[in-house]
Amino acid sequence: MKTVLTTSLCLALSFGGLGAKDADSSRSIAKSLSSAFTSVAKQATPAVVFIKAEGHRGNGQDYYGRGGSQQNPYDSYHEEFFNRFFGAPPKYQQPQPQHSQGSGFLISPDGYIMTNYHVVKDAGKLSVVLQDGYNYETEATLVGGDPHTDLAILKIAGDNHPYLKFADSEDVEVGEWCIAIGSPFQLEATVTVGVVSAKGRQNLQITELEDFIQTDAAINPGNSGGPLLNLDGEVIGINTAIVSRSGGYMGIGFAIPSNIANNIRSQIVENGKINPGFMGVQLQPIDKNLAESFKLKKPDGAIVSEVVADSPAEKAGIKQGDIIIGLNGNPVKSVAGLRREIMLMQPGQVAKLRINRDGKVMTLKVTLGTHPRTASIDSSEAAQKLGLEVEALTPEKAGQLGLATSTEGVLISGIRSGSIAQMAGIRPGSVIIAVNHSKVTDLDSFREALSQETDNGRTLLLVNYKGQHRFYSLKVR
Repeated sequence: MKTVLTTSLCLALSFGGLGAKDADSSRSIAKSLSSAFTSVAKQATPAVVFIKAEGHRGNGQDYYGRGGSQQNPYDSYHEEFFNRFFGAPPKYQQPQPQHSQGSGFLISPDGYIMTNYHVVKDAGKLSVVLQDGYNYETEATLVGGDPHTDLAILKIAGDNHPYLKFADSEDVEVGEWCIAIGSPFQLEATVTVGVVSAKGRQNLQITELEDFIQTDAAINPGNSGGPLLNLDGEVIGINTAIVSRSGGYMGIGFAIPSNIANNIRSQIVENGKINPGFMGVQLQPIDKNLAESFKLKKPDGAIVSEVVADSPAEKAGIKQGDIIIGLNGNPVKSVAGLRREIMLMQPGQVAKLRINRDGKVMTLKVTLGTHPRTASIDSSEAAQKLGLEVEALTPEKAGQLGLATSTEGVLISGIRSGSIAQMAGIRPGSVIIAVNHSKVTDLDSFREALSQETDNGRTLLLVNYKGQHRFYSLKVR
């Protein structure tokens, strides 16, 4: 335990050089602090879970077939034929289960669980172990996830679970006590204590949207997704990453602030997806040299280096070279901070910007649109059973795939190894343009079409792969 203690308390812990009265007083302070830790541990531990994620890997591919060659769906038939009649050795090994684990915590009595996206993103099967005194293990379902913030929501059965509440992370102060609970190295319900070392850590290249709380509470592999708590037992952050040369604890850990987590929670639970605000500008940080060139007193704000055509920003009158110095009454100190605040707003909300244009300060109002890079794990059980991971198809992604930028549909970003979709021959990079003869234009229409039951229990997909259209008939086993 690494803490910040007063000199008198440090001396009191040795109980040497102090009078009996001073020693008793210091001992009382130490016991009170210890009682605060044990109280939080008893209160919060039953709501913290150990997450087991099981996937498959084989033939040089990762779990969703990225970075490796695709299997021929008929290879299993050919292998069986040649083995039976010619005794030929197998051409490849069957995908072997791969196991990973992490932490999470219940956020509602009806079984919603928050964790890190990277803990569950490649999982074909999820289960959680409850810290209820019986270590009860139960199956979990992925509700939704967001790779930009590295957050995900799971769901388990039941309606009377212990759960944790979110604190306002804006109220967190550097130097205050904090408690981390999780399952490092599969050691379930591990409690560690430290202080908040810093706030607002950015540009760490851990996630796209960064505003980390730094802590020296011991965080190790397996702690990912577990809660960082204050002395009231409320969640102030979600433990996500560490700085380490050894792979283990070195005194620097990072947690996603509770305000970001709570925003993502509400979007996934209520809408099944993330829908961040979109302004339509490329931003550049201001250094000392740029500040001199733009005749600024200090290098604060963000320079608009490009305005996307027909975007909310262009419609609001924002121009290349504008310097955004304020958002909704608050100063803009960095590009990362501005980007974070915009992405946490909803499409349709109005962003009030203070702009420095050629030395003149003005106010512009931008009605935010839908972020074109919205990516969400599909929340429907049917998609998961088929083995599909899909995301929004943007004009940029369509162009990268060699398709017309006006192409509509949803992009298959991953295929689970050994799934029905893979066995049918569907490949990542394909675009689903219809489900059961219903046109698919976006994630919402995809979910709606997939949720409709068919008479024969089959799901008919019309897929565009590199400009060629093909039907696939899939049936969940």
